[in-house]
Amino acid sequence: METAMDAGAGAGTGTGAVTDAGARAVAVVVPEAATGLVTQASPEPALDPEPALDPEPAPEPDPAPKHTTPEPTPHPDSAHVTALSGGTGGAHALAPLVETVMDALARGARRRGGPIAPGRPGQVAATVSEVFGGPAAVTGAEALDRLTELLAHGSADPADASCAAHLHCPPLAVAVAADLAVSALNPSQDSWDQAPAATALETLLLQELAGLVGYEPEQAAGVLTSGGTESNLMGLMLARDRVLGAASGRQIELTGVPGVPGVPGAGTDQAPAPAPAPAPDLSHGPRPQPRPPSRPRILASAAAHFSVQRAAALLGLGEDAVLPVPVDYQLRMDTEALAAALDGCAARGELPVAVVATAGTTDTGAIDPLRACAALAAEHGAWLHVDAAYGGGALLSDRLAPLLDGLGLADSVSLDWHKLGWQPAAAGVFLVRRSETYASLARRAVYLNPADDEEAGYPSLLGLSLRTTRRADAFKIAVTLRTLGREGLGRLVDACRDLAVAGARAVADHPRLELHSEPVLTAFLFRYLPERQADTAASPIETAPPIETAPPIETVPPIETADTADTTDTAEAWREYDARCDAVNAALRRRLLREGSAVVGRTELPGEGPGRVRLKLTLLNPHTTTAEVERLLHAVVAAGRAEEEAR
Repeated sequence: METAMDAGAGAGTGTGAVTDAGARAVAVVVPEAATGLVTQASPEPALDPEPALDPEPAPEPDPAPKHTTPEPTPHPDSAHVTALSGGTGGAHALAPLVETVMDALARGARRRGGPIAPGRPGQVAATVSEVFGGPAAVTGAEALDRLTELLAHGSADPADASCAAHLHCPPLAVAVAADLAVSALNPSQDSWDQAPAATALETLLLQELAGLVGYEPEQAAGVLTSGGTESNLMGLMLARDRVLGAASGRQIELTGVPGVPGVPGAGTDQAPAPAPAPAPDLSHGPRPQPRPPSRPRILASAAAHFSVQRAAALLGLGEDAVLPVPVDYQLRMDTEALAAALDGCAARGELPVAVVATAGTTDTGAIDPLRACAALAAEHGAWLHVDAAYGGGALLSDRLAPLLDGLGLADSVSLDWHKLGWQPAAAGVFLVRRSETYASLARRAVYLNPADDEEAGYPSLLGLSLRTTRRADAFKIAVTLRTLGREGLGRLVDACRDLAVAGARAVADHPRLELHSEPVLTAFLFRYLPERQADTAASPIETAPPIETAPPIETVPPIETADTADTTDTAEAWREYDARCDAVNAALRRRLLREGSAVVGRTELPGEGPGRVRLKLTLLNPHTTTAEVERLLHAVVAAGRAEEEAR
């Protein structure tokens, strides 16, 4: 059976050729001389789809039984369980414990026998309670073995082809092995004397990643983070400090956010603000500069990650400071609407602190027009932060990297290598284009980075992070890059993108499934279409607008505009049908989870009213076959039919 990876195998002999072994382990060919990460991207994204799919995939062999008698495993003795993982004897102490973990992982996976164990949340909780906290709870040397098996059996396995709900990647074995080394040594990145080599390695890795993004490595700065939420918070914190600080003449990180007119209950240490002046005429001349204190605003698309609102709350700006910008049918930011929103801020005397563009929305992988966003942000003096937690993986692919044109113009960028980078979590990256914009995070702690140490040449990463104690998460990324190279990782990205194209084609060809839009990266939305009564209007497939010409979500005429009895009846029938679609799609997903047969995503399109629930496949396993994706879609249809029959 050919996988999406196999389709690209043999093309070139450069760094990190990847093959599909029988057990689907990644085999790595290391070149004689390892090269740097960054190579020149192709000027055009040649997004070639895979060949046409088989109409009916062949059934897989029956999986192993979900419940079998655990195989006996010798437990580590007490000397091993009290030993330490470091020092010259650490490896010897770890060896039998790691073997215990490997055996337990295999047993748990065999018992699970699929992407997720069958059952409801209460059943899972009861099983965990029995092993961990009940009267017969496991204790002593067998705890590692039994609890590891419990975890493996009760986990959703992203390495299974039918586990495709979230940006939850199956990590590469080499990255997990590298992470084990970090766990054993336990370096902490808050001072050089806790992590000498890891400090230097993180600095070098971030320089390479800055170059990949399009920054000048010597001028950029950054840090490893827990993920996009932390990275987005850092980007908006620096935006607040730079833009609001310049407008108010205050050092915001020291004095706090000044009182804001127009915000109920906002205090101020300044004189009461005068009554607002009439809106200025913006038809001629430059836009007026807001006078502090002004209502700070963050502008982000309606499809941006919820962490933007959370960051605004944590930064003292309030979630209401975030202005959602309309999106088109594919959930990309409408730049004309962004321009109008920024003009509206100027007219009202509000201060646009930041524009947040998304490169890879969670649901569709949509990429906002980055160059246009950068130009508008610069015109209005706003900071541009790009959330590329998902889409940043496209930088590894010559075919997809051009989709991120303009990323290097951003003031700050979020990347997540535990999404489209196949790293165990956490592997987030935050970068800024100019290191001087990092000033408000600078921190001196005399027990970690005394000034005389830095003057003597001992570097510190403390002032680059919101955290103090911090794992050396750069190590696993560095090992992966040097093992596979950008080219090898790029083939994994391309394989997953090809799977998404093939899966979307299979959805479009199935009479009971409806595709929302073509995949941009490796994810797509769709829904199951329940049967309609014979005397109702035409089917949704016949009346849905083509994907290429579908209007923006905000401009779809509301159903309530029907002005005749016939059209009103038809509109009401469609509302009822859309509500039934929503209920059936939500329920079929839960049915698949209860049965342990599939993990499929569920989301809702922006807007109001029924008909917005969609299912989602996020394809991050490069060794999945197109036939396996088709089988997953057939399982969705079967679950949908079962839900219809149950109603």
